Amino acid sequence: MAANARTVVVAVGGNALISDAEHQSIPDQSHAAEQSARHIADIVADGWRVVVTHGSGPQVGFILRRSELSLGEVPPVPMDFAGADLQGAIGYMFQRALHNEFNRRGLEKRAIAVVTQVLVDPDDPALDNPNKPIDSYMDETTARERAAELGWSVAEDAGRGWRRVVPSPEPRSIVDFGAIKDLLAAGYTVIGCGGGGIPVTRDRAGNLTGLEAVIDKDYASGLLAAELGADVFVISTAVERVAINFNEPDQQWLDRVSVDEARQYDAGGQFAEGSMAPKVRALVRFVECTRSTGLITDPPNIGRALAGNAGTRIVPD
Repeated sequence: MAANARTVVVAVGGNALISDAEHQSIPDQSHAAEQSARHIADIVADGWRVVVTHGSGPQVGFILRRSELSLGEVPPVPMDFAGADLQGAIGYMFQRALHNEFNRRGLEKRAIAVVTQVLVDPDDPALDNPNKPIDSYMDETTARERAAELGWSVAEDAGRGWRRVVPSPEPRSIVDFGAIKDLLAAGYTVIGCGGGGIPVTRDRAGNLTGLEAVIDKDYASGLLAAELGADVFVISTAVERVAINFNEPDQQWLDRVSVDEARQYDAGGQFAEGSMAPKVRALVRFVECTRSTGLITDPPNIGRALAGNAGTRIVPD
């Protein structure tokens, strides 16, 4: 790997692996990972050092639902172990897809997935306020039935349906940062911080304990990007650029905004909670911390966005 290679962290949403309700199977998700791998391989071929992170909402919900359906037959799966399960499975999808894409192109590159733990504060007030969607979408009647039957907390998710919600504490540091950094320096494309990482706390003796919670993938990805000193942090989503007055007659696509402008738009309610708002906030945090560049775009335009020809770019004031 060239000493002057630039580093980019690309955050891929868990929903990016599930195009619709008819394509939720493992083969369907693997196929979606293959499509994302093509775009990631493009920027690897352009000389970027790449870390891929990914979401987990639908997938961790599937794991937990399987666990619920099998109660009485096998022991239940705690949430931190469910997080490790999905990191392994989705990491494998991307690792294999990238290996095959590099092989197809004749690139002497390698990919590796790292099961990643993320440290949180055990006194974080968010642990007493479940608000992070993790399960598949349901109608309100089904959601309330499961809440009554299984003791879930449920909430409506940005007008798209009802989902189970769990606590979402703030990420404080990436426990496995050293391994990710070393692998990146050794030339690997690294898949890490899957699902926001496994939330853990550390006691005075340095021992780690997993939590029944989920960390926001974009915040954890931004923290990892900052710790790596990444040149760019990209959040890959369903749209090529961010808009204000979205779906209104005066809708305006944003090409380049400062941190202060992004904050003003956010304060004005321009970005939906549970959708674009946390993405913009994660990018603002990263840009403020590093004075580097944040980008939002869709997977096919990642390469063009890095070249300055697509996406919404958030820059320092």
